[in-house]
Amino acid sequence: MDRESILAYMRQKSYRPLAYNELVQALELDEDEEIKFSKLIGQLEKEGDIVRTRKNKYGLPEMMNLSRGIIKLSQRGYGILVPDNPAESEIFVYGRDLNGAMHGDRVMVRIHQRYTSNGRPEGEVIRVINRANKELVGTFEKGKHSSVVIPDDVRQIYPIYVKPGSKLKVKNGDKVAVSITSWPDKKKNPEGKITQVFGKKGTPGMDVQIVIKKHNLREKFPRAVLDEAKELNQPISAEEIAKRRDLRDLRMVTIDGEDAKDLDDAVSIERISQGYRLGVHIADVSHYVKQNSKIDKEAYKRGTSVYLIDQVLPMLPRELSNGICSLNAGEDRLAITCMMDIDAQGRVMDYELFKSVISVDRRMTYTAVNKILQDHDKKTMKEYSDLVDDFLLMKELADIIRKEREARGALDFDFPETKVIVDESGFPIDIKPDTRGVGEMIIEDFMIRANETVAEHMHRQEVPILYRVHEKPDSESLSSLNTVLKIFGYYIEEGKVHPQVVQKLLREIKGKPQEPLISMMVLRSMKHARYVNQALGHFGLASEFYCHFTSPIRRYPDLIVHRVLTLLLEGKMKGKRRQSFQSRM
Repeated sequence: MDRESILAYMRQKSYRPLAYNELVQALELDEDEEIKFSKLIGQLEKEGDIVRTRKNKYGLPEMMNLSRGIIKLSQRGYGILVPDNPAESEIFVYGRDLNGAMHGDRVMVRIHQRYTSNGRPEGEVIRVINRANKELVGTFEKGKHSSVVIPDDVRQIYPIYVKPGSKLKVKNGDKVAVSITSWPDKKKNPEGKITQVFGKKGTPGMDVQIVIKKHNLREKFPRAVLDEAKELNQPISAEEIAKRRDLRDLRMVTIDGEDAKDLDDAVSIERISQGYRLGVHIADVSHYVKQNSKIDKEAYKRGTSVYLIDQVLPMLPRELSNGICSLNAGEDRLAITCMMDIDAQGRVMDYELFKSVISVDRRMTYTAVNKILQDHDKKTMKEYSDLVDDFLLMKELADIIRKEREARGALDFDFPETKVIVDESGFPIDIKPDTRGVGEMIIEDFMIRANETVAEHMHRQEVPILYRVHEKPDSESLSSLNTVLKIFGYYIEEGKVHPQVVQKLLREIKGKPQEPLISMMVLRSMKHARYVNQALGHFGLASEFYCHFTSPIRRYPDLIVHRVLTLLLEGKMKGKRRQSFQSRM
């Protein structure tokens, strides 16, 4: 008896809501099984996977005109429910029907038999399952009789009342962190307690601390996690090497920014009769970070490494992220290799996925590669003379891959980016353009192709993974976009929202005065990319299959993909294990 078997039973078409005793009888549970069942059904109800009716009968939300998901609030006061099930429609919730739900909360919504003017169903929050934010950052406003904190995030629509008598010295207008002690409902706003005072807006270094607090970022690793990391820092055994394909004699490089310490990926290239053999070799983090270990649980909480202006908050302890997992030049490292044979049209004709042991020849920077390929700098070309031919071949292949992707309709907004330079105190002293050179584009093209290859392989093998999906714009977003496009003589038909159509529009406005405005409006009309357990495609990349495989040191979803792929390669993704992964995706 487990969660999935209970849910599977309730998913049957013939199922009708049953009381607790009726379920025990229907499932033919003995005394020991009932004890476990009692805990599971309570847990499922608490997490919103099942619902108990007023008559104390249990069923699935979708069978009771209910929907579960994340509520996204607008500063105008209404909310949009984004359902957990991607097959369900988003639901509009009026402010009067939020019933105390705050932006980002996981909620249960009852669907009404009413629709907005654009056809979106309306609903009402009947339960908050999980609160997204127990602490918020905002501006302290002192009043005669009461004081409030106005959240910085305009989507947090409630002012938070603060009782007088805080032990912290806080002045009117200070940026503060406030812990919510009483949640809002229909009759009252939330109440809170000030937990941190950042000071006046503009204080050097304050913005970074606010970002850390706003997003609940974890700065320090628990001692137990650090101790576990130290134990893992051991040389690779001969026994482990024997289980893998030995690629230590294959010439390969890493290409990253100057400051990068966590080197996830290395690349190799050869010319073959069919075209090119591209090797994308990714750090085998799953070998070290075992499921449910202390490091794994901490990595799950962090989700990703966070790169701030002057510091990095890594997902993994530095002994792993900068040490044994990082593909440092001249050191033996464990990897998972995606070896692809690609023809002159950019198509993957054949590929192999396997566990490997590698040794990177050189740690290259984007700057050095760009000097070779863009500037043809003689000094740099001489320094890396043994690798110049490889870089030329990489550029040749990357250009082909990019053209193939563009032919499918992949979008490239190419907005200019900037890099802020700060001094030792955190005060900004310069802003420089952060340009994307040939070196950056080579790695981007190679990683995208590897991610597509792995995603398609996993889909064909019918194993459960997290896909990175990006769906086409919905009708409401497209309508708003067309309002602007019509002013300039453009229009996108609702039934023809394909990547090629959007790509054609972006090409037509290239270099015109309206390009910045239209490009930004097109970008805003796009849905956010997200992780789901279904291969729904990636609109922006014009990819049928896409996942994140290439950055397991700094992204937890990549680590999940690695775990599943490793089990598949070892022939262990079968039976109950497959079902277990499927239920947790």
